[in-house]
Amino acid sequence: MSELLSPCGSIESFYSAIKGGCNAIYLGLNKFSARAYANNFDISEMPDLIKFAHLRNVKIYITINTIIYDDELEEVYTLIDKLMSLNIDAIIVQDLTLIKYISDKYGTNKVHASTQVGVDNFYSAKVMKELGASRIVLARETPIEVIKEIKDKLDIELEVFIHGALCVSYSGNCLMSSMIGNRSGNRGRCAGCCRQIYSLINKDTNKIINKSYILSMKDLNTSSFINNLKFIDSLKIEGRMKEPEYTYEVTNIYRNLLDNKIVDTNNLNKIFNREYTKGFLFHDEIKNITNIDKPNNFGYLLGEVCKINKNKIWIRLFNKQNLTKGDQIRIDNKDISKEISVPITKLFDANFNLVNETNKIGIIYLDIKVNIGDKVYKVKDTNLVNSIDEKLKENNKEYEKLPIDIEFNAFISNKIGIKCTYLDYKVEVISDFIVDKAIKQNTTKKNIYNQLNKLGDTPYFINNLNINIDNNIFIPLKLINELRRDLIDKLNIERLKFKIDINNETNNLNIKSYELNEEPTLTVEVSNIKQYELVKSLGIKHIYFNNIINRNNATYIKKYDNFDEILTGNIGSIEYYKNKNINLISDYSFNVTNHISVAILNSLGFDRVTLSQEIPYNYINNLVSNYFKDYNTYPNLELIIYGRTYLMHSKYCPLKRLNMCGDCKKYHFELKDRFATFPIRFNNDCTINILNSKRLNNINYINKIKGVNYFRLVFTDESNEEIINIINSYNNAIRGINSTFNNELDTHGHFFEKPL
Repeated sequence: MSELLSPCGSIESFYSAIKGGCNAIYLGLNKFSARAYANNFDISEMPDLIKFAHLRNVKIYITINTIIYDDELEEVYTLIDKLMSLNIDAIIVQDLTLIKYISDKYGTNKVHASTQVGVDNFYSAKVMKELGASRIVLARETPIEVIKEIKDKLDIELEVFIHGALCVSYSGNCLMSSMIGNRSGNRGRCAGCCRQIYSLINKDTNKIINKSYILSMKDLNTSSFINNLKFIDSLKIEGRMKEPEYTYEVTNIYRNLLDNKIVDTNNLNKIFNREYTKGFLFHDEIKNITNIDKPNNFGYLLGEVCKINKNKIWIRLFNKQNLTKGDQIRIDNKDISKEISVPITKLFDANFNLVNETNKIGIIYLDIKVNIGDKVYKVKDTNLVNSIDEKLKENNKEYEKLPIDIEFNAFISNKIGIKCTYLDYKVEVISDFIVDKAIKQNTTKKNIYNQLNKLGDTPYFINNLNINIDNNIFIPLKLINELRRDLIDKLNIERLKFKIDINNETNNLNIKSYELNEEPTLTVEVSNIKQYELVKSLGIKHIYFNNIINRNNATYIKKYDNFDEILTGNIGSIEYYKNKNINLISDYSFNVTNHISVAILNSLGFDRVTLSQEIPYNYINNLVSNYFKDYNTYPNLELIIYGRTYLMHSKYCPLKRLNMCGDCKKYHFELKDRFATFPIRFNNDCTINILNSKRLNNINYINKIKGVNYFRLVFTDESNEEIINIINSYNNAIRGINSTFNNELDTHGHFFEKPL
């Protein structure tokens, strides 16, 4: 049976998820969580939450899924050790260092590889298992047939998102928020750049093709396909930023679907939606992936504006749907930049009587201009919210309770004995009270049953009760209550017992030794054959062009056997090419920000490691120093030091969304927001990269960075003259010759001074 895994961003959502029927919960703490703006939890809260969940057979997974810097490692290790001492079920991590630390010390069943790792193929999954992960949270772009292939070939748990918000970029492969907003998504502080309005522009004609929320993804909804997903170990709902009512309702609907119960899935539309897609998981068409009209809660269609009189509007309600005081509605105005959202504080019927609810005509006051025929959507259904709130106030529902068997024995002149059995757990409580004959009123089996059955605030219900007593005996009811409480306490203690096996001997990494180059070597990444030929003619030996494997590129991973050197962002490459005598360079998208991750990639077989573009320049020297101290050799590092940063790598193509497939080969396109313009790069596998409007230029930092053997220049839309000038300038800077760029070059940007 698949595990149903629910999100939890607050204490209220924690209890809502369990009442909704989840099997497991994932949540973040105040630091190192990829949802830094959720309420999250303090570690001091965890003992009680773990106890509450475990007694209801609900697991808790903690997300420590941000990138980690060297000076944070000891703090993170201490946090992990503390969580393990509390018997947390597993930790979800992105950083390879933490996968190694947890699996080495606590065993593989305690570490899950986050979706930020970017696993979307068998080779990557195999590597992650060998690194120590017991479960992989697959990339949301992974199609169902690939998931089946991994499951068939590899003995590892798989976790898949089944409902909620989608990132337009491959998870962990989006730098848009950090580069243009100084808020790193890989540190849990995504600014939601993809939910903004952009103009799609043909650069060759300077024509605006479309202006909309062109990067805003619809929400994933697999409720119609749940039977196709039951082979997957864990089915995950997204939504740690959502309200408790959302957590409960979505969890409860999927719980009923998994249990093959009849359920009205329309409530999914009512609780929150951006319209729905079945996602790349089930090969939805690109035009159904995004909602270019609206980035937030779409709501569901309620009616339309049928009459306007000054500041009063009449709303005709479709199919006798209810409009209720307290609802929130959205009126679909033609201007996409104008959100007309209206709370219903006063409501009138067709006769202009003040009412709490109507299902034909509703009249409201509104000072904003609307048009007759404008569609009206309900984005908050107060009746649904109130009904959920009532359910959340109730005691635990029957399917959340666990069946226990109780045997009660009371015989004259003997002590009372009470036994309880749950699964393999057996406990017994013996009272000091000696049973005697009743003088006035005897204690009946019904009396005993009533007292033993008072289990309302416990996780249990009585499945079988065997009461063995003599006739005409007396037992104080208060004593029976005490025995029941003692019995349940004893059962809980037994069920919560755990033992942590700690291995204090770290598995050593088999790393290759390197020396520091006297002068860093320039590597160059180019975008077309003309740039390639030019750069080659300038004497550059390490050129990346057709020998690049993107991070999520399962289809093309087997394409590059004829190259001596491959730049790859896909960790599965190391498995596929391990016996092929090819030098592999890990790309920036591995998000490497600490020295142990460098060592792990080196031990896997990568010849050199490209550091993350989110590492502050003054942290690099510390990384190199720590590496030498731990491994008595230098790392073989590469660093991108010039070029347009790839802000986003996406499986979604806006041209295909607009029925313009193929135009990428005829024209050049860019996205424009209120502040800047971002070129789009179209890849052969129909994925895209969105490039930064500014070009990184760190020529002035070259002599401040020690321990990096390779500096990379990334060329996208530079002219031949610019390329020659830039290469010469960087070569001179490496040799200590003063050099400046041509002032006409639009080169901006620099390394971050501190983590974002």
